[in-house]
Amino acid sequence: MPHTVSLIETIAAALGLALVFGFVAVRMRLPALVGYLLAGVLLGPFTPGFVADAAMASQLAEIGVMLLMFGVGLHFSWDDLLAVRKIAVPGAIVQMVVATGMGMGVALWWGWEPGGALVFGLALSVASTVVLLRALEALGLLDSHTGKVAVGWLVVEDLAMVLVLVLVLLPPLAVWMGPGVEGSSAADAGASGGTAGGGGTALWQALGWTLLQVGGFVALMMLVGRRLFPWLLWQVARTGSRELFTLCVVSAAVGIAFGSAALFGVSFALGAFFAGMVMRESEFSHRAAQESLPLRDAFAVLFFVSVGMLFDPAVLWERPLQVLAVVAIIIVGKTLAAAALVLAFRYPLHTALTVSASLAQIGEFSFILMGLGASLGLLPPEAASLVLAGALISMALNPLLFRAIAPLQKWLLARSALARRLEQRDDPLAELPMSTDARYLARQVVLVGYGRVGRRVAQALSANDVPFVVAEQNRELVEALRKAGLAAVFGDAADPAVLIQAHIARASMLVVTTPAGVNVQPIIAAAQALNPHIETVVRGHSADEADRIAQATGSAVFMADEALAQSMSRHVLERTGMRLAASSVPASVHHRG
Repeated sequence: MPHTVSLIETIAAALGLALVFGFVAVRMRLPALVGYLLAGVLLGPFTPGFVADAAMASQLAEIGVMLLMFGVGLHFSWDDLLAVRKIAVPGAIVQMVVATGMGMGVALWWGWEPGGALVFGLALSVASTVVLLRALEALGLLDSHTGKVAVGWLVVEDLAMVLVLVLVLLPPLAVWMGPGVEGSSAADAGASGGTAGGGGTALWQALGWTLLQVGGFVALMMLVGRRLFPWLLWQVARTGSRELFTLCVVSAAVGIAFGSAALFGVSFALGAFFAGMVMRESEFSHRAAQESLPLRDAFAVLFFVSVGMLFDPAVLWERPLQVLAVVAIIIVGKTLAAAALVLAFRYPLHTALTVSASLAQIGEFSFILMGLGASLGLLPPEAASLVLAGALISMALNPLLFRAIAPLQKWLLARSALARRLEQRDDPLAELPMSTDARYLARQVVLVGYGRVGRRVAQALSANDVPFVVAEQNRELVEALRKAGLAAVFGDAADPAVLIQAHIARASMLVVTTPAGVNVQPIIAAAQALNPHIETVVRGHSADEADRIAQATGSAVFMADEALAQSMSRHVLERTGMRLAASSVPASVHHRG
């Protein structure tokens, strides 16, 4: 076969086998990524049969990394991260330090160099955002507060890995810690009386220059890129050409990634991440994400296939204890560390179990890190196979962990006095303060959810002096509301105890403004059990959902259109005997039971 068709041959084999094994994995209720990695194993040099062009696959994988990171940046929201920052930031950092320490410790015990042990530990410390998002979507938890905590936690891990550890600090650290400079470092240490002063100076110079380059690139993107590229996207969108719009998005992603590497010495991945961030500033960001999704998915598949090609199955029987140690760190060590941290922040047991299950796997950033570590000469040959074995096994077991959350929580509460104490422990945010004014304890509105819509409803109630109590699962938000002088309780409103603390038994109305994916019927059922005569107003997200809720609960259900917050506010005020002044917004179409 002519050499000129190696690109076509590699793409055809990779996509074809990925389709077959991905389909089988999904039918077995496993992440499709497991199938993609297995397809790469079959195409790699360690298994018999056809062997794909590794160099070509590596370049295709680089494009996959660019588009993958572009997608992460396109969906990255500072607001979502800031909403859970008090648990996500310290939790992610401490958990990464603990997991890195465990991985580095076993690697040093195996006799690895310190640099390779550090990279290995970091690779085990960060979970796959792709696996997490798909798991939360399948469970309907993506828009819940628990889901946002888990996603925010992984976003912090991604930022640490992309902006600091992998793409900024690791290359200059490799010069200092790598085995290739061991002899010169020792010589320098002997000449300077036992200290590696010269090596330390070179390290700090390299770090300073790297940070200066990255800082220049970030400043350029934030000051110029966030204005230029959304404007460019708007100009292209005005042409009405779908293919030009898609071309603009993809060319911006790849062009910025390449330019960042060529002009600033920044990695392709970091450049693509910031390309997504600046594109998010455009009003067409959702369309950009939708139009580029097929291409991003296709090249992401090629990335995972190329990673699978690095896996040597022989490691499973040649180094079974090392594989077992890797899997134990990922599934047991990280899970226990994350659960302990979440409980330490006084979050419920269910949140702790969900976040810990989310972290019990590794994925795309681990692979990127392993590739970079290998290219810098820090890792021994068996490192990639050990990490890939851990990834394959942890991804395969991760859906089982998510399905075990509910029965495990039930079992723990039934058998463990400690679990019951953790679930029922005194929490000052879980009940209204004793100093709460009496007007908030009777004939008040109980507002469940304080997101975009809930905040607008609360503003209308405050403007018309209607008392209300907020029930919200975001601890930081409840703290902020308390500081602002508003009545708020922390917890899941589906739990009758939370509604009792909001004094639902004497309330005049229940208003539920939770986002899509949250089952509101248990909330309404709990409220009606405690107050059979309470009137309920619910935010709906589809016609079928609205009909189902209205028929089952007798609620007024408002559909999610542009005037949702205003129309819900007007309805609530009218039903509480108030009138929304100067409101010209027509009432939203809603269903009444």
